[in-house]
Amino acid sequence: MVYTEGSRGTPRYAAIKQSILESIDSGRLVPGDRLPSESELVQAFDVSRMTANRALRELQAAGRIIRRSGIGSFVAEPAPVGHMIEIRNIAEEIRGRGHKYSAQVLKNKGGKANVTNAALLGVPLSTKVFHSIIVHHEGGVPIQLEDRLVLAAIAPEYGKIDFAQTTPNEYLTRVAPLERVEHVVRARMPDKLTCERLELDSCEPVLIMIRKTWSGGRLASFARLTHPAPRFELSATFTVNGSANASR
Repeated sequence: MVYTEGSRGTPRYAAIKQSILESIDSGRLVPGDRLPSESELVQAFDVSRMTANRALRELQAAGRIIRRSGIGSFVAEPAPVGHMIEIRNIAEEIRGRGHKYSAQVLKNKGGKANVTNAALLGVPLSTKVFHSIIVHHEGGVPIQLEDRLVLAAIAPEYGKIDFAQTTPNEYLTRVAPLERVEHVVRARMPDKLTCERLELDSCEPVLIMIRKTWSGGRLASFARLTHPAPRFELSATFTVNGSANASR
């Protein structure tokens, strides 16, 4: 790695950031490359460990690097873009970017709706529902935690599907054609379990998309899609006709 000197008066942590960013932007470092350790940065820039750590933390917060506890820091892939308005298959999005898709199925089972589940799906208690939890990976890196409730009457075979081979989106689109979709996006700090599942540091925020979909005149699915904020962004493009009102 080639280091460059920061301008006179530049804080030392900022000089480290600038040097690393210049190496990334110039192509000397590419996504997946390992960065120098804190100890190596301390020696190279003659700074304290606290200063080196701050530089790496701020690069991580900006989504330019990924830090893995006990392993090191690596140049991050450009932030994937998710589509808010379109209901797209995450596996297709990842493969469309030329990356490998994989999924870890943590749960997929049926049962009777409890107080919480019944309220989220708007159904009576004891209604049969399915609950799935899946971590979607892009190039081996967790990019989305999908926690989904599905009305069994709409997709009775849901609990038998191997979601390591297909996605809930792909399956539900086939058996329960969409009639209506509602999206809400929130920024949050994750709990410990979410951090573990998405391999996050506790200080990293997440973007949570709540997605409700209707089919057959009923609310068919309630999904909570959690994304590591530094690794992901959401976009939407739509046309407003002459009679529509656009909120800005």
